[in-house]
Amino acid sequence: MSSQTHSLLNWHKIDTVFLDMDGTLLDLNYDNQFWLKHLPQRYAEQYQVSFDEAENILLNRYTEMLGTLEWYSVDYWTDELEMDVALLKEEVAHLIAVHPYVIDFLVFLREQQKRAVLVTNAHYKCLSLKMQRTQLAHHFDHIVCAHDLGLPKEATAFWDKLQYLEPFDPNRTLFIDDSLPVLRSAAHYGIHHLLAIYQPDSQSPPKAVGEFQAIRSFRDIMPD
Repeated sequence: MSSQTHSLLNWHKIDTVFLDMDGTLLDLNYDNQFWLKHLPQRYAEQYQVSFDEAENILLNRYTEMLGTLEWYSVDYWTDELEMDVALLKEEVAHLIAVHPYVIDFLVFLREQQKRAVLVTNAHYKCLSLKMQRTQLAHHFDHIVCAHDLGLPKEATAFWDKLQYLEPFDPNRTLFIDDSLPVLRSAAHYGIHHLLAIYQPDSQSPPKAVGEFQAIRSFRDIMPD
């Protein structure tokens, strides 16, 4: 796949690179451990229910909010659950990790004078925590948080708002994300170069990537 993906990316035809954060640049293991293990455990302790009951309650709540901006909002879940979600996220912050070759790739973009933009649905409190832990912020020309635009990346109208904030030529833009609904939204808008991620969570098996080309690591799309 490495040589095939590389051959599909003609860097001479790309000016701007939009990059997702969770699952793309950062290991999704942190988020999965938090939402599926740590938060249910803390919920069970606070409300004096079993872990299984807490897990069931939370999974149902998650399903209701998937694809909305609220799903990504620390403040929303803090209010809804009456728990300090930002503080709870810090309890497992040691799990925050950068995927292999990410820093090499970001350095490569800088050397090639490509505009590197982090485009994330993550709430600004999560974004701040992760940038503090990873020290990646200085690699980007711009960091765009969906909460500032009022729409998640899943919404086609998000890209119109992004265009106003961060002007780009869809034909000369590469967007890399681990979410198929987000990639489909970007495709619908007309972004030409799209790549998915095979293994967003290093501790889980590779996932289906649908109709999209995908990479196993950023090494796949860097010159040898």
